[in-house]
Amino acid sequence: MFEALREKLESAFSKLRSKGKISEADVDLALREIRKSLLEADVDFKVVKELVEKIRVRAVELQVLESITAVQHISTVVYEELISLIGEPAPLGIASKPPTVILMAGLQGSGKTTTTVKLARRLQNGHSPLVVACDLRRPAAVEQLRVLAEQSKVAFYGPGTSHAEKEDDVLNVVRGAVSYAESHMNDVILLDTAGRLHVDQELMEELAAIARTAPPHETLLVVDAMTGQEAVNVAKSFHSLLTLTGLVLTKMDGDARGGSALAIRAVTGIPVKFAGTGEATDALEVFDAGRVAGRIMGMGDMQGLLEKVQAVGAGDAEKMASSLKSKDFNLEMLLMQFEQMEKMGPLGKVLEMIPGFSRVKALNDGEIDNSIVKRNKAIIQSMTKAERRNPKIIKGSRRRRIALGSGTSVQMVNQLLAQYEQMKKLYKTLSSDGKGFNFKSMFGGASRFKFK
Repeated sequence: MFEALREKLESAFSKLRSKGKISEADVDLALREIRKSLLEADVDFKVVKELVEKIRVRAVELQVLESITAVQHISTVVYEELISLIGEPAPLGIASKPPTVILMAGLQGSGKTTTTVKLARRLQNGHSPLVVACDLRRPAAVEQLRVLAEQSKVAFYGPGTSHAEKEDDVLNVVRGAVSYAESHMNDVILLDTAGRLHVDQELMEELAAIARTAPPHETLLVVDAMTGQEAVNVAKSFHSLLTLTGLVLTKMDGDARGGSALAIRAVTGIPVKFAGTGEATDALEVFDAGRVAGRIMGMGDMQGLLEKVQAVGAGDAEKMASSLKSKDFNLEMLLMQFEQMEKMGPLGKVLEMIPGFSRVKALNDGEIDNSIVKRNKAIIQSMTKAERRNPKIIKGSRRRRIALGSGTSVQMVNQLLAQYEQMKKLYKTLSSDGKGFNFKSMFGGASRFKFK
């Protein structure tokens, strides 16, 4: 998420790293790079202009403490202004008297149906959600929702089921769903409505009719973040015809520049409540300003990492904590971390959440992905226990044997060992002795974290 923007901002900050106190000329130089980075990331021009001016005023006028460098000063200001731009988190509204009705709207291809199930799955923690198929126009739309709901073990209501077999009018489906939810103790109803290729009068009239039949507590618009500024235009169009309470940005893990996501609230006034970060039905995150800004600035996302750790399970988390805080980091511990991190999702995304790791690249064309993790696991699993515990003994003949046993090459074995040495040095820096990052706190449940 925002990887291209993060890299460009880091490049801009790197030009200030050799400086001590900053001058106005230094600020102007950095701001030119920041302005360029934001525009290339597809952030709205007017928003960029206002943001850069706010940063300039604060960077020049704010007295800089002698203990911080120019780059720390500028990056702190940019981080705080990004949070201000994105806005405070807007929690999902839940009715005091159930059921809570959530109307899901969006154009075709935005990922609305998948997002409906993702949100329902997220709400299963504390609620009993029901997804309702209200798209009776698109072929196989009802079946798509039914299959996704079944896979996620979410309650489903729609035409073709035993309780709604003869319903062929969307308003009858909505009425039947409300009645079904009340009798089956479903306290949240998510209405997956029909989409179009563009905003039209027919679509808006149908949405308005559904809203009159089952007044929604939340009206969420699902928009494709990869469409850039078009996502902003779509949000504006829907909001002018239908009062929206929030946005859900999908495909945030794609190759899009993604900057429109930063400015969409400033331009439309509608808060972004969730972001879709993958195809899996659990790949939906709360769109939190601090977490988003932290990722952009390479500061990690501790809250997101803690959520993933908790999802893995307490036992696995304890194992990871034990290995991460160990002073004698070896290949057995690295293998265990690979296994546990696989459960948390793609390794690259997990490492991005740890402060400082966004700039650490594996020695495989700068990529960290699941195929590399599987290959590295195979290499370590082809070693003897003695080799895993004392990698220094792995010389030429041992490397050839390990490569043959893992179906890889000696070069790949060398790459893993070099990566291991890199990580070993990193863990010494990010130790739990009070000087660096406190992994014990991260995995042990404490609320206090230490940064170097």
